[in-house]
Amino acid sequence: MSRRIAFDTLGCKLNQYETDSIASQFLNAGYAIVPFADQADVYVINTCTVTNKADRKSRNLINRALRSSGLVGAAAQTASAARPVENGASVATLERPDPLVVVTGCFAESHKEELEAEGLTYVVDNKAKSHIFELVEGHFRGEVLHPASAGSDLFSYTTAEPVFHTRSMVKIQDGCDNYCTFCIIPYVRGHAASRPADEVLQSVRETVRRGYREVVLTGVNMSRYRWEDMRFGELIEQILAIPGDFRLRISSLEPDTLDDRFFEMLHHPKMAPHLHLCVQSGSERILLKMRRQYTLAGYEAIVDRIRREQPGFNITTDIIVGFPGEEEQDFQESSRVARNLGFGHIHTFKYSVRRGTRAERMPGHVPEKEKSRRSEIIRAISEQTKRSYRESLIGSQERMLVERIDPVARGYGEHYVPIQLNSQGVRENEFVDVRITGITAGDDPVLLAEPVESRND
Repeated sequence: MSRRIAFDTLGCKLNQYETDSIASQFLNAGYAIVPFADQADVYVINTCTVTNKADRKSRNLINRALRSSGLVGAAAQTASAARPVENGASVATLERPDPLVVVTGCFAESHKEELEAEGLTYVVDNKAKSHIFELVEGHFRGEVLHPASAGSDLFSYTTAEPVFHTRSMVKIQDGCDNYCTFCIIPYVRGHAASRPADEVLQSVRETVRRGYREVVLTGVNMSRYRWEDMRFGELIEQILAIPGDFRLRISSLEPDTLDDRFFEMLHHPKMAPHLHLCVQSGSERILLKMRRQYTLAGYEAIVDRIRREQPGFNITTDIIVGFPGEEEQDFQESSRVARNLGFGHIHTFKYSVRRGTRAERMPGHVPEKEKSRRSEIIRAISEQTKRSYRESLIGSQERMLVERIDPVARGYGEHYVPIQLNSQGVRENEFVDVRITGITAGDDPVLLAEPVESRND
């Protein structure tokens, strides 16, 4: 009987990519991938620590897996079996290895000592994450392996099978050297590192060969991509030159080092007309306190340039409210930016204290109640601008990628907007040219569409 393995992932698309790749290794080795709520032999939790809320979700998932596996309250032998031994040693002492709960990702980095002291989970840091399959296989051979014995490798992930997503993500970069004052990511992901360009290109080719129609590039700070003399814009250019019927999308992007070559690539027919450009605050004063690598004026110039050249281009963003020292005037400036830049979506965060960051030591921390008030205001603005943007697409044509049929066809257009249409004559993982005919009600409206004859791009 196949061993059963369950996955759950929190946080960014980079985490999602890494989970997809790891899950593919287990799938190809004959494991049965089951829902996280089901009974399993292995639970893998890829955690996030970007906010207090993410920490709570990570801890809740860990506790849930421990209860499902029976490891909570188990005998001391189970705890010692799950705890990594010192110095990378390996011992074969377990005749019938117990279920295993693997905790990896950024919460595992920031709470490593705490998790290892509890002794109930197998804690794998981000640098060893790509070796989880080997570590689990060792466990079921009766070995107790320390994750350090697997070595460190940020980019040795296999091309993912379509396990969890129709779109395929490709990792091009990891880590960050910006050290924004609110952000813990450089401490849990490490210094910026770029994947060799030939590996990126080969991964995209393999992804397209396997039939994926949408490739999503992911990393921590992709705009800082550097491999030898190649920068981000040139890498995009080479990816777009790869043959095949696919489109390219870029996940969350910092707006600090984008060059003319990159902006030229936004006009390519394979490039999805959508960017998630993080603004974080509409106040120049707060951006400076955050140690962001751009000004609001510079950010607005980027948005203006894109919209002048492609009026329907979808720009989404992140906004943090309640940063230490954020006064009402600063918040009003963020509200103005949220209203005036016409974002297709705003991901709103309430500032969370991250241990060890400079913002933790700053004066003027905003009360939680006030942060909640400000967050609700930005969320309301986001709902308005999202609906306004999606309504502007009514009457236009979109190239929809069908992701599932249940029973209507659902997927996303090139502008990264959700679309549904009658499923007759369409199949999953295929492009369908559609005309947008309407929009649903609610806070997260879906575009309604009908098929049209294929257009010539």
